[in-house]
Amino acid sequence: MKDGGFFLSFDDVDLYYMGLALKEAKKAYEEDEVPIGAVIVGDKGIIGKARNRVEATKDPTAHAEILAIREAALKLGNWRLTDSTLYVTVEPCIMCAGAIVLSRISRLVFGARESKFGAAGSLYSIPTDKRLNHTVLITEGILEKEAKKLLSSFFSQKRDKK
Repeated sequence: MKDGGFFLSFDDVDLYYMGLALKEAKKAYEEDEVPIGAVIVGDKGIIGKARNRVEATKDPTAHAEILAIREAALKLGNWRLTDSTLYVTVEPCIMCAGAIVLSRISRLVFGARESKFGAAGSLYSIPTDKRLNHTVLITEGILEKEAKKLLSSFFSQKRDKK
């Protein structure tokens, strides 16, 4: 919950939208995809919503964040998603963190950290890197336990099938 030394608080709005992202993650789980969901909120409400679709599309870029960004850009008719917040159940990877910066999203809210691929504080801090032309405010830990439980259940199930 830290960005450049400032602690960001969360409220019922963050819990609500993260709950919707978790619903997307649960759909991904049911579709045998890594259970990550994303929701983008702008001035007029939800502008993008997606879940991981890598397996279904055979596309390594079909992460929840990327798909939600694509949907939001199409809906707005603009690749600049300024004044928007991205809610995602798990810390974005390097690719997704880069897309968040490039799309000019203002704020990132995520549930669980990702120690192996996380690029928003765990391994790298791409969204807050002041060397880039855009930085993003980050709030983390929203519905963290639920996101972690979904992920661990998914990967446990995968290990049990082997």
